[in-house]
Amino acid sequence: MSNRAKVAVGGVAVGVILLWLLPFWAALLVIVGVPVVAYVALDPSQRKRLGRVTRKQLDR
Repeated sequence: MSNRAKVAVGGVAVGVILLWLLPFWAALLVIVGVPVVAYVALDPSQRKRLGRVTRKQLDR
């Protein structure tokens, strides 16, 4: 199993646990908020690189 698959499985597991423990709106806020905060924390050059990598993968 690749590292990306492990991260995806872990993310789904955390999402399910949050939905079980927290009210729906709070779990949704955490599930959406964490990636948004991580993206905003990147430097502009890192955001450009991330955009290039994403587009390159879409062209496959």
